Amino acid sequence: MPNLIMNRLAVPLLALGMICATAAPAAAEPRAGKVADKVIVLPGATSAEGIAAGAGSTFYAGDLFTGDIFRGDVKRGTAELFIDVPAGRQAGGLKADLRHGLLFVAGGFTGDAYVYDLRTGATVATYQIPNGTLVNDVALTRRGAWFTDSAQGKLFFVPVDGYGKPGPLQTLTLTGPAADTSGEFNLNGIAATADGRTLLVAHTAAAKVFTVDPVTGASAVIAGVDVPNVDGIVLDGRRLWAVQNFNNQISRFKLSGDLSEGTLQKVITSPHFGIPTTAALFGHKLAAVNAHFDTGFPPTSPTYEVVVVRA
Repeated sequence: MPNLIMNRLAVPLLALGMICATAAPAAAEPRAGKVADKVIVLPGATSAEGIAAGAGSTFYAGDLFTGDIFRGDVKRGTAELFIDVPAGRQAGGLKADLRHGLLFVAGGFTGDAYVYDLRTGATVATYQIPNGTLVNDVALTRRGAWFTDSAQGKLFFVPVDGYGKPGPLQTLTLTGPAADTSGEFNLNGIAATADGRTLLVAHTAAAKVFTVDPVTGASAVIAGVDVPNVDGIVLDGRRLWAVQNFNNQISRFKLSGDLSEGTLQKVITSPHFGIPTTAALFGHKLAAVNAHFDTGFPPTSPTYEVVVVRA
């Protein structure tokens, strides 16, 4: 990896380690996963970070430091390299827009965001996030894709027209608690309600999840959702899953109708978790990707895996 990228990585990830070391454990009693949880190795991966659901049982996962994209199947338990990206790219969170045949990828410490063709793997568009430091995750609505940057109290939006063509980048400045950037590692995972009228953002330093109005940028805390080391999030109706990386667990909450509060329903663990960072939902199953940040940064694990557990 170029020295420039390594220098940019050092400060925010050192801070992340400090956050993880000092965070309080989750309040609920974990419910251990079964040994039979499925483990899918990403062949040839040198790191891992993001995962997205595709059509049927297809998933897409990214190699954080090379930016390469893998495609796999949670039912078959298989994975293979799908996109061998140009040198210098990275891959954080990602989401598959099946309606338009696009894959949106957060570019991590490059400060970029990428759009790939789901059929051919070709690059459709590249965006430089203004003052981009750690472009971390992405969520989809019917209008386009929203990106977080962990160093900024802003969200970044790429609109997609009716023909599936991505448009110019837009910036939404946040107000309220989600805009707090006093921590070294702030906005992280992001999700959207089905109608796209509300965004949910995970805030690692605050150990909270906030709602955000995508028009005004106003934010509010979701009471009762206390999630140390929160990373990626998954939203399905009123069910919210929060991946807590260094806790090696995923917490599931039931949200109120107005999204103002949540109740912890289940804590998911697995003997196969190795610092999971993000997850994707497949019916009654979650597929979580292991980043193995416990081996160092950059990580030095011999393999990187997707672990499929009951949701």
